This record gives sequence, structure tokens and C-alpha cells, in this order.
Amino acid sequence: MRFPRISLPLLFLSGFFASPLSADEVKEKATTWHEVDSWGVEGQGWDPADLKARYDRLPAKAEGIVREAVWNLGRHSAGISFRFNTDATEITINYEVGSPSLGMTNMPPTGKSGIDLYAFDEGKWKWVDVTRPTEAVTEHTISGLDPGMRSYMAYLPLYNTTKSVKIGVSPASKFEPVAPREEKPIVFYGTSITHGASASRPGMTHPAILGRRLDIPVVNLGFSGNGRMEPEVGALIAEIDAALYVIDCLPNMDGTTVAERAEPLVRQIREIRPDTPILLVEDRTFTNAWIFKSRRDRHEGNRASLIRAFDNLVSSGVNSLYYLEGDGLLGDDTEGATDGSHPNDLGFMRQADAFEPAIKEALELD
Repeated sequence: MRFPRISLPLLFLSGFFASPLSADEVKEKATTWHEVDSWGVEGQGWDPADLKARYDRLPAKAEGIVREAVWNLGRHSAGISFRFNTDATEITINYEVGSPSLGMTNMPPTGKSGIDLYAFDEGKWKWVDVTRPTEAVTEHTISGLDPGMRSYMAYLPLYNTTKSVKIGVSPASKFEPVAPREEKPIVFYGTSITHGASASRPGMTHPAILGRRLDIPVVNLGFSGNGRMEPEVGALIAEIDAALYVIDCLPNMDGTTVAERAEPLVRQIREIRPDTPILLVEDRTFTNAWIFKSRRDRHEGNRASLIRAFDNLVSSGVNSLYYLEGDGLLGDDTEGATDGSHPNDLGFMRQADAFEPAIKEALELD
């Protein structure tokens, strides 16, 4: 017996013989993505509408006003963080950076271009994981987390621009974006050290450490090689309604420029913010200064100029001015830096320890 020939619809055939989904496709279908841009970040001194790109540190109007080097460095996302709550046992971080140069000679990709994740537990922030970028677009999954609802905080890359970032969790997981806090931040204006060189990951800079310890938002305006007490930057800083301004520029200066610029910078800020505390910080001591007289001489010149500026300001009636000496910022055992200048993680922790009592005094904290 001959059976009639049946022509099956192409749609049926294509579905019947379709290839199974890849592992990446399966994961994508099983993930709910949350764009960080939709709820906002901390660590920026200006509204998103004032920025050229979402994760810049300087407002768009600064382009052409500050030096080009400062503007370009201000596009790095150093110190910017975001928060969320979730009970997910698996969290995926997907983000894109602007430069394919992911690491530096004195800084690993985890610090220059990584995203660093913390969780709140037993009354303090504890480290969870950091991304390990190998290309401009990174997708990093953290699996096997203990069950339970908890708060998370993530820091963006220190020495790269951030173009986009999103968090993925299972559709069955709870996810709550946490809006940026509205309280006044501590504003750090400084050099590559403030910027974050040479932290192994973004959460290990001293501004980030102090923000967690003191539970206060921070704005990181460190500009690698370019923290020079410039009036153009001073005018921008004064626009930020801060709890405290920390001026830590001496590593990029010498005694002559400190003498020329320290007093005018403080007075410039005081014209706009007459009562906000200002903390002046000496340059950290090079960890190998003990064997290089030229480095000891540089510290001596910088510090003499800064203390004269401080004394002149106080004697002229400038109020709420504080001073932090630099000799012990990296410790006294020569082990606090990667290259004599830029702190390693040990050095950043020591800096946080040294800054903390000075900041508490300025903010009248217990």
C-alpha cells in the first residue's frame, strides 16, 4: 500500500529540528537584568543631567575649563558605587569599560578595571568578590552565595571609564535597588593616590575604606599626576555641598607651588562654603625616602609651605581648618607602597587608619 505524500509546514520542521539552546542562551533566559543607571549611584558631586556621560566624575561644563588631562581623568569612575538588596544565591555583573587597556604596570586589571562587591553583615561591610576583566565587556557570575536577603555595595573601576553596568539575578530572586543617600559627602581632592593607584581592587582605596567605616558617602576627585590645587578645580569642588573637604595634593606639587596655591584654594572654597570643614593633608613619605636625600628634601619643602599656609589661614580668622601630617601615612616599615610612592593595599589601610581620627575630629564624630 502506498501512503499519501504529506508536505509538512516549514515552520513545523524548523521547530522540530531546531538546535538546543546554548548554555549562554539558557542563562540569559533565566536571568532578570537590572540596569544600575535606572536607580543611580553614589560618589558623584553633580546630578546625572549635568554629566557628559553617566559615570563621569566631573560635570560636562568642566570640559574646556579644567586642563585636558584633568578632564580626561575625571571621566574615570573612581570612587563611584551603587547599592542593592537581594536574596539571590547567584549574582551576575555585566559591564563595559571604555578602554581595552585593563591594567597598568603597577596596578592589576582587578583594580584598574574591575568592579568590587561588598555585602553588609554583622554590622559592617565585608568583601564578597571582584570581577577579573580580560576584555572591555565583562560578565562575571558569583555562584553559591549563602541564602538570605542582604545589602550589597559595588565599586566601579578606578582607572577606566565605565560605559554601562547591570546586575543579573534569577527571576525567582527578590531584588531591591537602593537609591543613593542624600546626606552630604566627604570630598577628596588629590593625586593618583586618592585616585586609587595602586589598589588591587576598587574597594581598597582609603576614601572607599573610610566611607564604609564611617557610613558616609564619599566623592573621589583624585586626578593621577594632576592634583595641583588649581583654581579651576577649586571652583568646581566648592559647588559640592560637602560635609568635609579633604585637600591632599602635595604628592603632585613642590614647595613653591604649595606656597603659591594652598592659601588661595582654601580661601576660594571659603567664599562659597564659609563653615564647611577643610582638612589639609601633607604628602605621604616615600617608603624609600630613608635612602634618597632628594625625596626627603622634597617632603621638607612641601610640608614647610603647607604648614605656613595653614598658620596664615588660621591667624587670619579662617575657621574649621584641620591639618594631617604625612610622615606616618604609609607606616614606618617601608612596606606600604608598590613603588615607593603609590600605596599597596597595606598602605591604603594604613592611610585610612591615619585619616580616620582627623576626619572624625573635623566632623565632630565620636
